[in-house]
Amino acid sequence: MVATTKQNDTKSSVYSTRIDIPGEIRSQVNTLLNQSLATAIDLKTQIKYAHWNVKGKDFYQLHLLFDEIASEVEEFIDLIAERIATLGGKALGTARIAAKESELPEFPFDAVDGMDHVIALSDRLAIYAKSLRKNIDKTNDLGDMDTNDLFIEISRAIDKRLWFLEAHLQSSFQNKDHSNKSEE
Repeated sequence: MVATTKQNDTKSSVYSTRIDIPGEIRSQVNTLLNQSLATAIDLKTQIKYAHWNVKGKDFYQLHLLFDEIASEVEEFIDLIAERIATLGGKALGTARIAAKESELPEFPFDAVDGMDHVIALSDRLAIYAKSLRKNIDKTNDLGDMDTNDLFIEISRAIDKRLWFLEAHLQSSFQNKDHSNKSEE
């Protein structure tokens, strides 16, 4: 049996489960989770793009850092998708869906130098972190503390990775505004 808020709406329909969260709440949470899933998939591919294409004097260090961050985001993708399935939903995680639904802007293809990639990835991590914090508030309001905890876990890790990236900008940070563009 499938509970749904809109007829034939794949994003909001949920299967029945013995989990004691009402179908309407699970549906709303799964919509948030699927949005986060799309953005995380896009983020991972953009990090891998930087990993493959970075150049400059910090090449090796950044190449390894970008790959490490991409691997961590990959783990979050799986956790998010499994939470969707746990709540009776469908994890909408194809590349086409991610490209269409992601909250991130396209990666700047003219980025070559390591710091150009660091700035671009910092901007994207900041956007994702802001989205996660909104989802923390929404899942708190909906009373789904397990999903809330998942978003908190991911948010904490994304903030840490943003710190790792921004540390590369510290010498120029005081002279240039590399603030969170997602606040605009």
